[in-house]
Amino acid sequence: MTQTQRILVTGATGTVGRQVVAELLDRGHEVRALTRDAAKAAFPAGVEVVEGDLTEPDGLAPALEGVGGLHLITFGGAAFSPLETGPRILELAKSAGVRRVTVLHGGGPTPLEDAVRAEDGVDWTVLMPVEFMANALEWADGIGASGEVREPFVNRLSAMVHEADIGAVAAVALTEEGHGGQEYVITGPEVLTVGDKVKTIAAAVGREITLVELTEEQAVAQWRAAGLAEDVIGFLLMAYGDTPEVGRTVSGTVEKVTGRPARTFARWAAEHAGVFTGQS
Repeated sequence: MTQTQRILVTGATGTVGRQVVAELLDRGHEVRALTRDAAKAAFPAGVEVVEGDLTEPDGLAPALEGVGGLHLITFGGAAFSPLETGPRILELAKSAGVRRVTVLHGGGPTPLEDAVRAEDGVDWTVLMPVEFMANALEWADGIGASGEVREPFVNRLSAMVHEADIGAVAAVALTEEGHGGQEYVITGPEVLTVGDKVKTIAAAVGREITLVELTEEQAVAQWRAAGLAEDVIGFLLMAYGDTPEVGRTVSGTVEKVTGRPARTFARWAAEHAGVFTGQS
């Protein structure tokens, strides 16, 4: 067990941020969670909630006081635009005595991640998760309404990762030695097709689920009807139609960093079964 430390988590209300908070608490550390609106944030007991905005870094100084580690995201503000404030955030962090920084990779080069990688005054770690298991939550409405999952490229492969394992890797990198200057590709323990995922969810909820394969044209029409922007649709066609090798290869990072195996999709499905049955 490492000595108790105080860690500031930005993006704390997000899918990954909440897991970073939870893992740090489980490990006995003090957590300070940054949010733009504390009144709307709900965190476990013991979390210190502070207001702040990464697009206005000069207001972050109080939140950084007494902090030894800092978890960063690369997008900020109401529009979730790429953050240009990385250099100032890091300047303030170093002045406050922050020793370790993790940054959640944004899917490509971003100004904030570039600033973190160029910083030699702290031990930084870049977290590069592949597809989140939480993406399967998009199927909940279809499963509830018709017992169907409608997807293109159903034989595509994914080494999708449990969000809690991203949080676990972040927590270790923020509180233990030996992770500075590293970029960690974070995956689950297995490679799955869409059909594998659907069967796993069906087993978790105890009902039959039909997988309907869409053509590319049908998928684009479905995504447009759901309000997805054209650049997002283009990304999905690329990612699903020709998944990069890194997204379909088990990395082993979770076990290497945390000392325990990565969580399976079966575990994730069991934890979220109520979402697919309308019970939560």
